[in-house]
Parts: sequence; C-alpha cells; structure tokens
Amino acid sequence: MHDLSVRLGKLALRNPILVASGTFGYAREMEGVVDFQRLGGIVPKTVTRQPRIGNPPPRTVETASGMLNAIGLDNDGIEHFIQHHIPYLRTLPTAVIANIAGKTETEFVEMAAMLARVDGLAGLELNLSCPNVSGGVDFATDPGVMFRVVSACRAVYPHPLIAKLTPNVTNIVPIAQAAAEAGADAVSLINTLVGMAVDWRRRKPILGNVTGGLSGPAIKPVALRLVHHVFRNVKIPIIGIGGIATIDDVMDFLVAGASAVQIGTANFYNPLASVRVVDALPAALDELKAKSVGEIVGTLA
Repeated sequence: MHDLSVRLGKLALRNPILVASGTFGYAREMEGVVDFQRLGGIVPKTVTRQPRIGNPPPRTVETASGMLNAIGLDNDGIEHFIQHHIPYLRTLPTAVIANIAGKTETEFVEMAAMLARVDGLAGLELNLSCPNVSGGVDFATDPGVMFRVVSACRAVYPHPLIAKLTPNVTNIVPIAQAAAEAGADAVSLINTLVGMAVDWRRRKPILGNVTGGLSGPAIKPVALRLVHHVFRNVKIPIIGIGGIATIDDVMDFLVAGASAVQIGTANFYNPLASVRVVDALPAALDELKAKSVGEIVGTLA
C-alpha cells in the first residue's frame, strides 16, 4: 500500500493533487464529470470583497503551448460566496480551500475574518498576485507588503493559510520568506506570468484588457525553477502550479520540492486530468521504490 497523504503545515490532504482556483468554477460545474472524493482538494474561484464584473471581452486566447486569460476576477462577492456556494462546498468529500483577493490590505483581513467564522473550509489561499486586476499583483512583489498582509490575515484566521505568489518578480525568495515569517502554512508557486497576444493585421491586442495571465505547459519550466529555488531557501511547504497535466508533470514538481500540486489550465481541455494523475501516482512512486509521497519531495539530485 502507498501513503499518498501529505501535510502542508496544519493542512492535511489525502493526496497531493488539487485543482487550481479559476479553473474549476465553484466545483458544482464539475460534479457530473469528476469524482471529488478522489482529489486531495479543491480551490474554488477567487472571491473578492465586493462583486466584480471582470474585464471587457475577449477574456481568453489560446497561445503556443498555453493560454492567456484576463477574466478580471469576475465574481459576485464574498457575501454571495458564503450564502450560496459554501453550503454546497461544505458537503463535498474532499478538502475545500477558499481563495480570496483584496484591493487593499484591509479587504484581505476583512474577508479572512469572515471566512474564519465559516464551517466546512479546510483552509484559505490568499490570491496576492492576480496579474490582470489593477493593483492585485503589488501585494506579492514587495516582501514588506507580503509580510503585513499575511500576518494580518494570520491574526484573524486560525486555520491553514496559503499565500499564492507571482513569478513576475526579480527574486521570489525574499517574498516567500516573508510569507513564511508572517505565519503562512504554505506558499503556492506560481500564479500566471504577464503576457499579451496581438492581431497584427488589425494592429490591435486580442484581449480586451490588452494583457493577461499566461498559463499552461509554456510556463512549466519557469514554475519548476521557482519551486526548486524556494524549496532550497524557505522552510515551509510548497504547492506547485504551472503547466501540470500528466503524472510526469506531477512527479517533476514533487522531486523539485513541491509537497502538493494544483492542476489548472489542463482542466479546460481535459476535465479528468486531476483524477487520472491520482490514479497514476502509486505506479510512479513504485518506479522510485517509494511507499509515500513524502519520501520523494525535494529529492532532486
């Protein structure tokens, strides 16, 4: 028997496979396709303090080996999330980790305090790094700001707390270290890279927001490098994100230093990607003569 369970600080998961925020809706959309009980956890779509209509269309465009999105955190606000989505999410047979984004430090703290009083959530991921919302990325580009936001949320949220970081910085290690020192149980690496696509015949950008977040296989090498770099320098668990679609992708991130992974863009073209990698995990561990996921985390030579 294999031990697929992992621990991210105070957060215990049955296996290391999660689905990433913004790619799985609020889970209800996927209930006829995915067996939630087989997942390590679900991160629903980001919610904000007030409702947001998002960015003007077009909001997505396929690129070479990936996609750009500029959704703009379209959502109905945290009150609607608590009243209409939490009752369903708390019934799911897997860990549910809420995801929030604030326009200000105060909004992050207000929402964290609201969710601290909500039963049924396994933890909270702070989206400090959305690249297609004005101001959102700034929270993850400065170690001092990172420390303030995470520590303030930590003070009001006693449950597992995860900081989601941006790759759009010169050196991610001081920022990840600030999250760790502020009390985060784990960091998620990485959010999308800022990019754009153009229609040269019309001489116009394709996205209504001009720029968007690049995700998918194109960003995997960048994500792997940052996961490995943070693993060697910061002493809290890492959730790897970026171009993960197959068991080989998962194993790459685990040996590079991730304790768990989130599958994102792959959900759009293969909704079963997450459960398929869960099924393939024991055989991959056998190849390394390992009986548990923990044995292989960070074992890159």
